[in-house]
Amino acid sequence: MDKKLLDILRCPICKGTLYYDQKAAELICRGDRLAYPIRDDIPVMLEEEARALTPDEEVPAA
Repeated sequence: MDKKLLDILRCPICKGTLYYDQKAAELICRGDRLAYPIRDDIPVMLEEEARALTPDEEVPAA
């Protein structure tokens, strides 16, 4: 994931900062507990494509 792109991307719902989970190929919004997929190196920033994090999934610290 390009660092410059990551710096400007925000959660489309709350406009919060996103955390890049390289292993899962997802961008995670800590506030909304949503994970946005990255497909073919392109972040899919659509609310309907986001995956809700389960209660037992750990949200990375800032």
